[in-house]
Amino acid sequence: MIKGVVFDLDGTLIDSMKIWSRTDIKFLRENGVSDPPADISDKVKKMSLEEASQYFIDRFSLSFTREYVVKRIEELVRIEYEKNIPLKPYAAELLDFLDSRNIPYGVATATYKKLAEAVMHRCGIYRRMKFLLTDREYPMGKVFPDIFLGAAKILEARPEEILVAEDSLHCIETASGAGFVTVGVYDEASAAESEKIAETADHYVDSLKEIESIIRNEII
Repeated sequence: MIKGVVFDLDGTLIDSMKIWSRTDIKFLRENGVSDPPADISDKVKKMSLEEASQYFIDRFSLSFTREYVVKRIEELVRIEYEKNIPLKPYAAELLDFLDSRNIPYGVATATYKKLAEAVMHRCGIYRRMKFLLTDREYPMGKVFPDIFLGAAKILEARPEEILVAEDSLHCIETASGAGFVTVGVYDEASAAESEKIAETADHYVDSLKEIESIIRNEII
């Protein structure tokens, strides 16, 4: 029986993954890397913003502090989070359904907390969440299950009673390994992993709309 839901943010609740890829390329080009590797965003997507910034400094011999890189990347994406990035289709309706069933939910994300708060406030979902957990509280990100277990503690439920919705393979693997019920959510940015995600997750959906029926079936 599903007693709570943990949502990823980027690529799951909001349509933002392309922004991060474009930002990585833009940042590197403006700092002398004229031909950034095409897979650079894939290399850093499992990292926190601080870890990714240090990776850029080390790999491309940038003469910046990590704090500067973090700040500049935040500047490049802040306007998108504050003004442009939309919710994914059916996100609001899914939250309405959960509310109607008195099923609590929250967000666990590797996105920098200020950015997550900005887009969630603008899209009108911040105050609906029971929690927002980020790498500020869990610096190891989602490579380890601590952030999911922290969410379970807040939800006052066992992992097998909680649905975790994610669009990335490594997050599905981590949550699944910790005993959570998992649903893979299709996102264009992770399309190359979609087959493996579908194999690994307990459920796989092309749209958030399909999660409602999954929860209904899990409750039954």
